[in-house]
Amino acid sequence: MTKILYLANHRLPTEKAYGIQISKMCEAFTDLGHKVVLIAPYRISKVKDDFFRYYNVKDSFQFKKIFSPDFYLPGKLDRIAFQIKYFISAAVLSFYALIKKADIVYSRDELPLYLLSFFRKNLIFEAHKFSKKRAPFYRRFQKKKIKIVAISAGIKKELEKLGFNPEDIILAPDSVDLEDFNIGVSKIEARKKLDLPLDKKIALYSGHFFKWKGVNTLIEAASFLKEVFFVFIGGTEKDIKEFKSLVKNNKLDNVLLLGHKPYREVPLYLKAADILVLPNKKEEKISELYTSPLKLFEYMASRRPIVASDLPSIREVLDDQTAVFFEPDNPEQLAESIKKVIWNNHLAETISAKAFEKVQSHTWHKRAERILNFIK
Repeated sequence: MTKILYLANHRLPTEKAYGIQISKMCEAFTDLGHKVVLIAPYRISKVKDDFFRYYNVKDSFQFKKIFSPDFYLPGKLDRIAFQIKYFISAAVLSFYALIKKADIVYSRDELPLYLLSFFRKNLIFEAHKFSKKRAPFYRRFQKKKIKIVAISAGIKKELEKLGFNPEDIILAPDSVDLEDFNIGVSKIEARKKLDLPLDKKIALYSGHFFKWKGVNTLIEAASFLKEVFFVFIGGTEKDIKEFKSLVKNNKLDNVLLLGHKPYREVPLYLKAADILVLPNKKEEKISELYTSPLKLFEYMASRRPIVASDLPSIREVLDDQTAVFFEPDNPEQLAESIKKVIWNNHLAETISAKAFEKVQSHTWHKRAERILNFIK
């Protein structure tokens, strides 16, 4: 049995997608017969639910919070507070890892592993983004031959350009828990439970409202498709307030912004849709090259047709047999793509079936197994 110490320099539980990814990977490692301890710093959280219940994971691994100062400063000074807290908690996590025995120390955060690299060799870094500003970390990881788990081919290529040995990097896109989305509920039943219109075609977006996610493009597309009802789940209170103003100013009565929903409720919303949309923008590299969206795999597992931005990061998983693509940042073409799928039952059924078939190879268990074989 391998003991894995997973260091998460983040607020947990959180409404952000990284919490799902971390918890599901810890569960998958445990299900494969290994002992996992997930360590995170103490942070004030809006999520008051039990960690394991919130993410719908078994309490088969240990989740431990260790003390680290959590404070806030007014206005723009809060960014400074965030950096200070980040450095302190990274040091605390690193010290904890030093005094505890583990076969593998695993993290998706550079700083704790950078600090540990002066004392330990059993380190694994999971890369979720790439930035030249992080070059000191990458150089250190390369020097110490730390193995890398890259979530996208774009990240893997960037690291290889820096001189990393390709054999020290595994490409492992994100995944999905198929059972979470196998809820046995019809579209009509889902809509009745959620009080969504039964007589409308529904296009749905699930996720955060960061600029590069392309939510603006989808809302603009709604103005070209008044016969389609657009439902958005996700976003912060600030996001919802901003986008409600945008919807009101554009006099759109076919847009519904529902805000953040707990992970365990997301499958029901996806089942209620006629079509699921992934409208990522092209202007930022994280969107074009580096991302591996959790929602993409959740969409595929929901057996609903997908319309997606035509970007290399998305094409790593989807193709013309599993989705309909549109030119990024083009709301008119997005509207046409939605119309193409939503009024063509044969096309919708064909691409959703192909996507569901393809996602069978993208489970957390299979991902964890590949990573552990790579580490060995």
